[in-house]
Amino acid sequence: MTSPYRAIFAAPGTRAFSAAGLVGRMPLSMLGIGIVTMISQTTGQYGLAGALSATVALSGAAMGPQVSRLVDRYGQARVLRPTAAVTVLSVLTLLAAVKGGAPRWLLFVCAVGVGTTPSLGAMVRARWSAIHRGAPELLHTAYSFESVVDEIVFILGPILSIGLCTVWFAEAGPLLAAVFLGIGVLLLTAQRRTEPQPHPRADHAGGSALRAPGMPVLFGVFVGTGMVFGAVDVITLAFADERGHKPAASLVLATYALGSCLAGLAFGLIRPRGSAQGRFLLGVCLMAVSMIPPLLVGNLAFLAMALFFSGLTIAPTMVTTMNLVERLVPRARLTEGITWTSTGLAIGVALGAALAGRVTDAHGASTAFAVPACAALFAATVAGLGYRRLRPAAEREEPRGGHDDRHGTIDAHDAVDGHEGVA
Repeated sequence: MTSPYRAIFAAPGTRAFSAAGLVGRMPLSMLGIGIVTMISQTTGQYGLAGALSATVALSGAAMGPQVSRLVDRYGQARVLRPTAAVTVLSVLTLLAAVKGGAPRWLLFVCAVGVGTTPSLGAMVRARWSAIHRGAPELLHTAYSFESVVDEIVFILGPILSIGLCTVWFAEAGPLLAAVFLGIGVLLLTAQRRTEPQPHPRADHAGGSALRAPGMPVLFGVFVGTGMVFGAVDVITLAFADERGHKPAASLVLATYALGSCLAGLAFGLIRPRGSAQGRFLLGVCLMAVSMIPPLLVGNLAFLAMALFFSGLTIAPTMVTTMNLVERLVPRARLTEGITWTSTGLAIGVALGAALAGRVTDAHGASTAFAVPACAALFAATVAGLGYRRLRPAAEREEPRGGHDDRHGTIDAHDAVDGHEGVA
């Protein structure tokens, strides 16, 4: 392991909670695409598949910040275990409903329950922030490492989910995702030594973390970014299906995540230059430009290449976002603040998956790649218009040497984060 990455794991317990976070985050990339694959296998309707995936994402958008707010107040163990139990039960009920040919309304009810999946990425990043508070370079590397973990999840998850659904039985992918969630939550919450201390009710006065300066801009950008992710998942699956190679969709999506994984590893080894909001704007704009080549491809090999280069823009942008959140949001609401970025992604994934499914059904997969291209343009526009709103966060990056109780930083730093993805 390269030196900066070795340094972040010097603290006791860091390897264990990061490994638990890897297991618990597998549903992040498995549930949505698994539901899409399962429904397309059993009904052949991508519109219904996209709508169910969108319902899961919208439910997660509504519930995620509330769960994380409770975590900030009561601690991870007390909140995550019952929340994960609700999710696992909802997944099992959904699979039974699909297997038994239940009416559509029941599928959507179950999808709402599946959306209660807790954000394990936010929980792990909150632990890193507590451990390396005051060490900006270590925190930058830790956030970069977690972005790499996110991408490992997005490389392995679709392969497992699509592969199991198409080769074994239609419900296998979501079923394995539920198993991963249950195990990951149990492993993470068993590690009480590294769990951030909950904050008393008085520290939560002032409303939602989304009201912090600059957070609405990040939220809006992540809605557009989520639309890109959700649309690409659905369209890639349909694109491969149209060409008679549906299982190969998982490999194509893996190249997308691989590009981001490699970029994240490299980004964690450097000390970023310039202002944080400048790097953030650049990353989002490059992401928008990278969505043009998929409009022009005609086969799976070229689509894989186009998505690989597009993936190179993801992890650095996410890392920058997380560090911006760490500066913008009071420490007592940090987990909630990180989760709001995941919420923006979830809403975007819902919109992108649903819209891409409808366009695919009506006009084919190649035409549907216009959906993520327009979504990426939307994200870049929001980032450009909101650029000045992020300036206070950048100004706090100048070292001040003291502890700021409101924003929870000890020394400012140039690094920034996120993918959560995220996911």
